[in-house]
Amino acid sequence: MNESFRLGRIAGIQVGAHWSALAVLALVTVGLATGWLPLAAPGRSPVEYAVTAVVAGVLFLLSLLAHEVSHAVLARRNGLPVERITLWLFGGVALLRGEPATPGADLRIAGVGPLVSVGLGAGFVGLGGLASAGQAGPLIVAALSWLGVINLVLAVFNLVPAAPLDGGRVLRAALWRWTGDRQRAAVTAARAGRLFGIVLLGLGLAQVLVGGSLSGLWLALIGWFLVAAARAEEEYATTQRALAGIRVGDIMTPDPVTVPPELTVGEFIDRHLLNQRFSTFPLLDDRRQLAGLVTLNRIRQVPAGSRADTSLRQVACPPDQVAVARPDEDLLQLLPRMSGCADGRAIVLDEAGRVIGIVSPTDIARPVQNADLLQPRTAASPS
Repeated sequence: MNESFRLGRIAGIQVGAHWSALAVLALVTVGLATGWLPLAAPGRSPVEYAVTAVVAGVLFLLSLLAHEVSHAVLARRNGLPVERITLWLFGGVALLRGEPATPGADLRIAGVGPLVSVGLGAGFVGLGGLASAGQAGPLIVAALSWLGVINLVLAVFNLVPAAPLDGGRVLRAALWRWTGDRQRAAVTAARAGRLFGIVLLGLGLAQVLVGGSLSGLWLALIGWFLVAAARAEEEYATTQRALAGIRVGDIMTPDPVTVPPELTVGEFIDRHLLNQRFSTFPLLDDRRQLAGLVTLNRIRQVPAGSRADTSLRQVACPPDQVAVARPDEDLLQLLPRMSGCADGRAIVLDEAGRVIGIVSPTDIARPVQNADLLQPRTAASPS
């Protein structure tokens, strides 16, 4: 989920929001201002309801952010880099690079989010009680009570044992500890998520078609999202299982064509485009050190009129943003680093730091496609 705008940093972690988070804020605000607040605190003006609803809506989004920040902080404490946190239509997501190393770490990272939501829910309910006892206005009490209830509901919903919900991660951690097979545990949790999503989708459509309630559309939308997300997680877990035990050197494309960074785009097209089968070209400086990585996708972004005056260095992915690996490295350890401006590519270096290969999405897809042939061979090989 890509962010539409940045909100800043919390605990050193970049925080952003997708435009759909504004839709959530609008839905919550309208629902509170026209539904819950007039019912719980009648007799107020529309302006009072609207202002209170906006404040409660912002506090709701901040509660979602606190939930995701807790995941991110625990992930960093367990050795996982956190790229960013993004708020969006279905709450929030903390984008982690890599996977937990142990079932215990997986459990801690997954479980802390619902615990934070429970704490926030109890805190808001407590504040509502204190506000009521202190003769605070009924609007404040109603807003605090709603915030308490919604956080507790989110905590319970997130604990359903179905990926990608936090409860699905907890289930994955438990199965991982029990079976010792993380990928198998992830597939099971993802399938539980698909089943749960199908149930929600069916219930939502039934509310719309049979009960005539448009609120069922929201339930159906959540179910559809869970089905799609769980399917993606199952595919990812299946891919990981197919790549288990494979080294970078086993699948890399060796001896890539390298080019100097000061070569212009026009010269590159004239000299290399037609007579090379590669789509990715490492840039090497005068000391034969990696100076960047250029792909045909990045070349296409240069207007035809600027190709004669634009060097490859200007359009290449900078070297500090290119994933590098050794040929004996486990491929699964490399995968989380293959993101960003390198178009899913990684450079393979030998012990002396020389470029000896490239890993591309096609290289990774090959063993996945041939998993049915490779697995029996692996199982039959001597240990």
